[in-house]
Amino acid sequence: MLPGHFVCNTSVYKSRYTKSLLREEPLFSSLDIFLFTLIIGLVIYWFMNRKKPEPIPEFKKLDTPAPTTRETSFIEKMKKMGKNIIVFYGSQTGTAEEFANRLSKDAQRYGMKGMAADPEEYDMGELSRLSEINNSLAIFCMATYGEGDPTDNAQDFYDWLQENDDENLSGLNYTVFALGNKTYEHYNAMGKYVDKRLEELGATRIFDLGLGDDDGNLEEDFVSWREQFWPAVCEHFGVEALGDESSIRQYELKEHPDINMNKVYTGEIGRLKSFETQKPPFDSKNPFLAPVTVNRKLNKGGDRHLMHLELDITGSKIRYESGDHVAVFPTNDPALVKRLGEILGVNLDTVISLNNLDEESNKKHPFPCPTTYHTALTHYLDITHPPRTNVLYELAQYATDPKEQENMRKMASSSPEGKALYQSWVLDASRNIVAILEDLPSLRPPIDHLCELLPRLQARYYSIASSSKVHPNSIHICAVVVEYKTKTGRINKGVATNWLKNKVVTDNGYKSTVPMYIRKSQFRLPFKATNPVIMIGPGTGIAPFMGFIQERGWLKEQGKEVGETVMYFGCRHKNEDYLYQEELEEAESNGVLTKLNVAFSRDQEHKVYVQHLLRNNKEELWKLIHTQNAHIYICGDARNMAKDVQTAFHDIAEDLGNMTRTQATDYIKKLMTKGRYSQDVWS
Repeated sequence: MLPGHFVCNTSVYKSRYTKSLLREEPLFSSLDIFLFTLIIGLVIYWFMNRKKPEPIPEFKKLDTPAPTTRETSFIEKMKKMGKNIIVFYGSQTGTAEEFANRLSKDAQRYGMKGMAADPEEYDMGELSRLSEINNSLAIFCMATYGEGDPTDNAQDFYDWLQENDDENLSGLNYTVFALGNKTYEHYNAMGKYVDKRLEELGATRIFDLGLGDDDGNLEEDFVSWREQFWPAVCEHFGVEALGDESSIRQYELKEHPDINMNKVYTGEIGRLKSFETQKPPFDSKNPFLAPVTVNRKLNKGGDRHLMHLELDITGSKIRYESGDHVAVFPTNDPALVKRLGEILGVNLDTVISLNNLDEESNKKHPFPCPTTYHTALTHYLDITHPPRTNVLYELAQYATDPKEQENMRKMASSSPEGKALYQSWVLDASRNIVAILEDLPSLRPPIDHLCELLPRLQARYYSIASSSKVHPNSIHICAVVVEYKTKTGRINKGVATNWLKNKVVTDNGYKSTVPMYIRKSQFRLPFKATNPVIMIGPGTGIAPFMGFIQERGWLKEQGKEVGETVMYFGCRHKNEDYLYQEELEEAESNGVLTKLNVAFSRDQEHKVYVQHLLRNNKEELWKLIHTQNAHIYICGDARNMAKDVQTAFHDIAEDLGNMTRTQATDYIKKLMTKGRYSQDVWS
């Protein structure tokens, strides 16, 4: 409106000015001056009041302490704190970190001082300087992730070990405990590599490599190794155990009765209020709250619940590729949390902090603090897995019944009887901390000590069941709800799958959200679209192949030449749990899938699995693999299916490639090395 007025008044001014010249009157009349003044005023008003560009909103500054410069020199830190043992951990699910903390606490019982350390936070090139500290020792608790890979936080350390051939570690004393799973092809690869590589660089191994197998009893493997490890350390350094077996607290409790609730964590993983003011980039310390847009049951019958969810990532700047994993942060069952509060007789809404007694430690709290007990038990602590022996040992002091205390200490010991009792009473019976407290009525520990001892609740990983080429703003998940009856008659529920099952699209008008981030994978379609692909994924192992199929279909729509795309799927019954049946059959009918092979294991007298179909089609498979450079992909159960499938391929190579068994095994191993035989499996 204002610019228009400006133009109109200018024309009036011009008209009067012309007339005054013709009559040879004074150059400006009083009216002219008035109008001129009005125009100038209007111009100034317009400029002062025109619509300003929208200011870029500033994120509200949160009341967080000023960031301190992080100490990247572990040598200087150890000298400053009087430590002589450092325990590095490569941890993906928190177990290696837990073991590292236990070992660092152990050191105190042997007259030494230890610290647990994340290799990602320190300059690992300083390992050669550890000899500057008397009686120094580096312990490495290294987990293996995926197909023989280092964990995310140990990737830089792994790269450093590979790249520094000239490093001299002759003054370094070390030992390694490896965490892995025998059902995987590359069992404990990371731990074995670190152990071997440190020796190659001149370091001194003071105790044998420990191998922990999560497919067996990882806790027992660790305890057995640890029982022999410390006497070897004492012998090496000429020290004696202090004989102090009392509980050593790492954190002290502080209650906050009058705190401003805006300063209290309510489930955020990293930054306070990060769920209210979302800010990219999104990762494990800053997950994105993705709204759930679809949550549907996939199976038509049976007693299981298989589900398909879709998460909306619009505006998040999150990018993913087919084959990547989505990590989600679940919460514990509210009924379980409530029961824990009832047993211990505490007000779960009490706001607390657990503060590290070691003020120099990088880890100030075991979980984000200040927070409430309710939030800690819901979002931050694992209350569903059977507790490890160190938790039982620390809690035993609170059992008032001598028999219960004796049994708890026995289960935490390394004696054969104790190990057997722990195996049967805790592991085989699937007793979580709530069940243990229910079945040991005299055991009522302080809740703050329990919160200190329980491990962190970890993110869960799912193979993404979509392609970003087709669904750039959506991530699909395919999962089966875990629920089973234990030997004690209790119903145990999988934390993440039951939590996801209850994520209805709208809950009382609010959108259900899932805290998530992307973990990149090596499980990738061939670079050349013309390469044939053979996909084997029974059950929810179909997930990444839904993304692969979508992507191959998209490539065909773009006019690209696409090689043969062969799918092997398996389920129990065609009419019950044939997942994505319509999508798969449509993909076959429109030529995206060259061939769809489905094994229904229980629809006939003799069970039929995917490996049986592979052997039935061995000629066409061998042709694709041996002459057409096909890529093989397997997703699903590692313990049985993946092994049986690999055996089938050994049989095919031996039979049609005229090879010995050893040659056939080597042939498949070479395919793995070349990236033509990929597995995304779990146990």
